[in-house]
Amino acid sequence: MPTSLPPQNPSHVESNISSFLAFMGLTAKNLTDPHPSIISTASTYTNTTADPAVAFINGLLDRIPLPRWAIYAIFAVGGLLILLCCLCICIKCCCRGKKKKKKNEQINLKDVNGKTTTALVQPDVADVDYGSNKKQRGKLLYSLEYNAPLSELRLGIKQASNLMAMDLGGTSDPYVRVYILPEKSKTYETKVFKSTLNPVFNEQFTFELSKSILMKSTAVMKVFDFNRFSKHEIIGEIRVELCKVDWNHIIEEWQELDAPAKFEEENLGEICFSLRYVPSASKLTVIILEAKSLKSMDTGGSSDPYVKVQLALDKRKWKKRKTSIKKKTLNPYFNESFVFDVSLDQIQRVNLVISVWDHDAVTRNDPIGKIYLGCDATGNQLRHWADMLSNPRRPVAQWHSLLSAEQVNSTLSLKKKIPIPSKLRESTQQWHSK
Repeated sequence: MPTSLPPQNPSHVESNISSFLAFMGLTAKNLTDPHPSIISTASTYTNTTADPAVAFINGLLDRIPLPRWAIYAIFAVGGLLILLCCLCICIKCCCRGKKKKKKNEQINLKDVNGKTTTALVQPDVADVDYGSNKKQRGKLLYSLEYNAPLSELRLGIKQASNLMAMDLGGTSDPYVRVYILPEKSKTYETKVFKSTLNPVFNEQFTFELSKSILMKSTAVMKVFDFNRFSKHEIIGEIRVELCKVDWNHIIEEWQELDAPAKFEEENLGEICFSLRYVPSASKLTVIILEAKSLKSMDTGGSSDPYVKVQLALDKRKWKKRKTSIKKKTLNPYFNESFVFDVSLDQIQRVNLVISVWDHDAVTRNDPIGKIYLGCDATGNQLRHWADMLSNPRRPVAQWHSLLSAEQVNSTLSLKKKIPIPSKLRESTQQWHSK
């Protein structure tokens, strides 16, 4: 027979419910809330994770006037950068360790037979270029021919191939400078070819050399990269000892360019000037701008430079002007302008000679360096002159390397006096006869 439960007191029931809810962490308000579990969980979480360090960090983040996602993004980028820096440092340290290890490696010669030690010093021909640091400067095709009856050496510059790129665009503006050592009486230059590593020159130059001098001479061919407003960079050179050449036939061969020699060529300095020709007014304007790295001519390691500007018509001296003297400097700044009356017919027959001199108050003035331009010039000088003629009424400025006065004088071969016209000569003779 089932037993009946004793009757419950309502107040006692309410007290039991209240104690149960308190044990579960709930209140009457929680029961009426549609999401009691979420609220209870959140309250439990905040109570259990409340930590002073976390509160301090949250307080700092709240003070930054940026949204939380932006702060977290900044921290992520910073952490990534730190990680990359650490990675680079580790790689660099590893590379250094490998290099030191290679340097410390030594060859154990105890186990090597004495007959085979030469293989360690002199490798096979096939292994010579392995690991070599030699720069590939390109090749040059040249020709040599000697005419004994006329005592003439003809040196031809045919073409170049795979030259070293000297410009940022991966190309060069090459030209070749040619002279004979040790006399170096004449210096020639080919035309400049723009933006190419495989120029075709096809130019020939003649030197007057006797047989005895020929056997003691060396032909030098230097390939340069042309720069209008800075020093021309050398790509490479070829030196041919003429005593080792078989002159029974014409020599024509390709040869690899070598690194330039630093002991032979004397640096006389550079000069920058501007040219402007106006055909309608028959005006030639020469502006001497500046010079740099001039050769020291005085005992104190300095010079007192000035520039002489001279025009030669039909290989005869014609007009000349000169700049002011700059005291005790190897890098003078002039910015002086000279205007000459030159007709359109004369501009094709005139040569412009620019020479730098060292002024001496007591002794004779000494020439530092010289250069000439005109239709008879070669290389950079001819290019500057051609740019002036092709751009009338527009000034064209360019830097030039100075040559010795002896080289320019022997190449240009100026005559001292200008010829007197026939009619003027007849009238002068009649006046003297009277």
